[in-house]
Amino acid sequence: MRVAVAGCCHGELDKIYETLAVAERRGPGPVDLLLCCGDFQAVRNEADLRCMAVPPKYRHMQTFYRYYSGEKKAPVLTIFVGGNHEASNHLQELPYGGWVAPNIYYLGLAGVVKYRGVRIGGISGIFKSHDYRKGHFECPPYNSSTIRSIYHVRNIEVYKLKQLKQPIDIFLSHDWPRSIYHYGNKKQLLKTKSFFRQEVENNTLGSPAASELLEHLKPTYWFSAHLHVKFAALMQHQDTDTGQTAKATRFLALDKCLPHRDFLQVLEIQHDPGAPDYLEYDIEWLAVLQATNDLINVTGSLWNMPENNGLHTRWDYSATEEAMKEVMEQMNHDLKVPYNFSVTAACYDPSKPQAQVQLLHRINPQTTEFCAQLGITDINVRLQKAKEEHHLCGESEEEDDVESNDSGEDQSEYNTDTSALSSINPDEIMLDEEEEDNLVSMHSDVNTPSVEPSSDQASDFSTSFSDVRILPGSMIVSSDDISSSPVGREEKLGEVVELGDGKDLTEGPLKRLSNEHEPEQRKKIKRRNQAIYAAENEEEEET
Repeated sequence: MRVAVAGCCHGELDKIYETLAVAERRGPGPVDLLLCCGDFQAVRNEADLRCMAVPPKYRHMQTFYRYYSGEKKAPVLTIFVGGNHEASNHLQELPYGGWVAPNIYYLGLAGVVKYRGVRIGGISGIFKSHDYRKGHFECPPYNSSTIRSIYHVRNIEVYKLKQLKQPIDIFLSHDWPRSIYHYGNKKQLLKTKSFFRQEVENNTLGSPAASELLEHLKPTYWFSAHLHVKFAALMQHQDTDTGQTAKATRFLALDKCLPHRDFLQVLEIQHDPGAPDYLEYDIEWLAVLQATNDLINVTGSLWNMPENNGLHTRWDYSATEEAMKEVMEQMNHDLKVPYNFSVTAACYDPSKPQAQVQLLHRINPQTTEFCAQLGITDINVRLQKAKEEHHLCGESEEEDDVESNDSGEDQSEYNTDTSALSSINPDEIMLDEEEEDNLVSMHSDVNTPSVEPSSDQASDFSTSFSDVRILPGSMIVSSDDISSSPVGREEKLGEVVELGDGKDLTEGPLKRLSNEHEPEQRKKIKRRNQAIYAAENEEEEET
């Protein structure tokens, strides 16, 4: 089946779907599935905008609300993970995943589903060492600290994913697995993003938690975004089982959704022709969720996952055949993800903007139904009870601020913190102290302008938003870099592939439609909060 992968979406659904239409006209057939690697921005209304960790001037309504209201429907099944610029209050309603709009499915804090027999897993958020060992204590209304910590990856999600034993076909994350840059064209990466050099040389660029998952899961494909650059790599895993062929992971990171940027990729994925053409729950993942239910933590205290160190009576929560059989019975032998989307918040109305939309901590009926059927805990229900009893949602604010500014003692098993690069990425927003003051304390009403996408930005996608690449021909790993990679490998991603039209995809490079070249050197940025997020200036330069 034909699968499209998008990098940072930044709420530009109209542009992404229109670009897909261009790809379908050019390609051998329709796209069957769209995968998005974070910064999706499922913003329903002005209150959701206030929950997005960006300075107020970068809060734009974009186009998701039209899909949420039913005005539009996603033309292709869309699956996404969360990033670090999200309507966090909306995604928090669906910790185990669910529909955010018709035909648009969120994988949750971490999740695994199946589509046409292809097993798709993912983890939301970015890595931040001092929050990694905390529970999910945040809830709306967020303060200046929790509006950021809400999207930080926690050890419980990584622990759950590490219980999986069955093969994963595709895995999604927002930030890159650490060290993946050693397995691709590192020279070209540093030429494009020279400010990554220090992190690459120190091997601190990317998420150590994602790297741990990559080593454990060994998926066939791993897709990421976050760093706003296209980068392909091939990681050959060590042979751990005697007699079995060592697995390899094809990694691809994509840019953000802007004209003339590599933000979208179309590839052919082998699937089971006899498998259902609807979204299914994954039975092993459901069994793991059930087994780890007692490990749920909604406090800001630091804690460690059970391990075989003599301190825990149980440390293996992997799914047994018996457990999976019991879960199948609970699910009535039907793993089809129910289409039970419902509107849970008022939708933005361009004709009647509401700057003071009330922000609530909602319980989503999708999550209620899922938890009841599987017999697990709705994190938000427990959070609400804890908030009523102990006001836990804000208990870690002071502690969190201290830890955020204290570099003396690391708060996780990882010795570095890579949620924000120490060097400046001109393409990524950086939140310094001055901007944090403007980040929104949800305890007070904040005037938030809702900006409609300009007609200039929304026009003529066929010429400005159609940089589509086809795999595997465009995932070639440079031979210059292969020899210097940590693991020697013979497999190449640039093998000749013929699609329905019989054309050799490696005949020549696919050119940008604009014949435009990136500037050799970007202007220096005087302050971090001048980093480009919405990139209006960049759009003007490139169009």
